[in-house]
Amino acid sequence: MEAPVAPIRIEGDGFVSTVNSFGAKSTLTVGSTDYEIFRIDTVPGFDKLPFSLKVLLENLLRTEDGANVTKAQIEALGSWDANAEPNTEIQFTPARVVMQDFTGVPCIVDLATMREAVTALGGDPNKINPLSPAEMVIDHSVIADLFGTENALERNVEIEYERNGERYQFLRWGQTA
Repeated sequence: MEAPVAPIRIEGDGFVSTVNSFGAKSTLTVGSTDYEIFRIDTVPGFDKLPFSLKVLLENLLRTEDGANVTKAQIEALGSWDANAEPNTEIQFTPARVVMQDFTGVPCIVDLATMREAVTALGGDPNKINPLSPAEMVIDHSVIADLFGTENALERNVEIEYERNGERYQFLRWGQTA
């Protein structure tokens, strides 16, 4: 039985590099479609990085802005030494965040509370939004109270809504707020 509420999608502002210190910004053409990419092979030392750090390197190149993500941070990652003590903080700006409902619901509650507070202070609540798009997967167990009858499905759904109706209404609001 599927959860009665569709996954919530909270859209934030997408962020793409405003600085291109390594000339990494490029175009990949597949068929007749062009895609903007950021080439990690423009950063010295990229070839010795483990795969997970190559993903981080691409993220830094894609989000480099000269303030939050700097050329020095990208160079530090390119010269990464597995045996050295970490000495540089590296930013990470995820392109998308995936949360299960047990972590996502508190985030929506926080957003609603912050919007309420901003409204109470006379501000614009629409300015309170996530920086990254988020997908919330509702992984909800449904109890089958009735079985073996012709109307078991319909009755179980009714009981589910009676138990969790307020929660589902809140999540539906979160989808559009």
